[in-house]
Amino acid sequence: MRNRCVFTLLLSLCAAAQTPAPETAPAPASLPDAFAWKRLQISGYVDSFYDVNYNHPPGRTSQLQAFNFTADKWSLASATASIQSAPAPVGFRVDVGMGRVYDAFWLSETSHDGWSRHLLNAYVSLKPAAWHGVQLDFGKFVTSAGAEVTESHLNWNYSRSLLFAFGPYYHTGLRASVPVGERWTVGGALVTGWNTVRDNNTGKTMGFTSTGSFGWVSISNTYYTGPENTGANRGWRNFYDSVVTVNPSSRVSMYFNFDAGNNRAPAAPSSTFWGVAGAGRITLSRNVALTPRLEYYSDRDGFWTGAPNSFREFTLTAESKLNDSLISRLEFRRDWSSQPFFQQQAGPALARRQTMLVAGVMIVLSPRLLDFTRTSGR
Repeated sequence: MRNRCVFTLLLSLCAAAQTPAPETAPAPASLPDAFAWKRLQISGYVDSFYDVNYNHPPGRTSQLQAFNFTADKWSLASATASIQSAPAPVGFRVDVGMGRVYDAFWLSETSHDGWSRHLLNAYVSLKPAAWHGVQLDFGKFVTSAGAEVTESHLNWNYSRSLLFAFGPYYHTGLRASVPVGERWTVGGALVTGWNTVRDNNTGKTMGFTSTGSFGWVSISNTYYTGPENTGANRGWRNFYDSVVTVNPSSRVSMYFNFDAGNNRAPAAPSSTFWGVAGAGRITLSRNVALTPRLEYYSDRDGFWTGAPNSFREFTLTAESKLNDSLISRLEFRRDWSSQPFFQQQAGPALARRQTMLVAGVMIVLSPRLLDFTRTSGR
């Protein structure tokens, strides 16, 4: 029943995104000007995939995958509808949907709240003109860390990197962004922690971000620190993420991503993990592109996987676009582990490698602006 309601909402918002706003649409007159959102932007996307895992794991689950973790069958990654209003001075954003992305968010939570399961983002923004570009967001929002994002069509590869899979997905709380000059933007956050709406202890996690743009090079840094152990404020997790993006020409782009973290448990030795990844996008024509990705990840104390291990991963993605609304990708990916880790159909013994062929199809609904200012008397 809950999925049916969400699906109905998706269809309604997507239909609204494709239908022109009536000329006589009434403006919300019962709210004060600061809260009367007169410009609403509606958009959405549907993302589906087929993942062939040549290990043919008995549980039909591909390991080390953030979102496309179902194997040997067609799956819905995400059907998402978005509605937002730019803060002037108050705005908001809500992304609601269903699919494996939302399942992964749900499974990663330390304390489950049913009401938020189908919300990707749900926050209110404040950006008064007198603040000179400073913006505050309060609610649930995706993380600032990483070279990749939650929406598949905005990434170069279809599957997410190991660094994405072992990093935070989202946070709940307060964040701020502050422009510093023409090239830099810095930010801060006070959140409940990693991948949780309701905190799993009484402590809070702090986040610090900086982003700089220098012509064809951009640099972003993110640092999160705070108590993440369930039921205890003792033992903090520290996590640092750095991304350098290089765009030397209109046809070639590259990024380099580095992560390092440490988690100290109240009554156990600390665990350290780190990884490095690099990818390059080569645009062959207006609608065709190739993206190889290579990475290494060390879980030397077994914090993420339960036993000391290290992983390597190579991905090659071919993208074909009919237009900006219909995107298809065919991807070859192989993962290696230093210790037996991957499930396989051949027997109970674990394998040290996993090979996958993934086909993804994404339908993107272009943003549609519903403008009520013409009937608001302004």
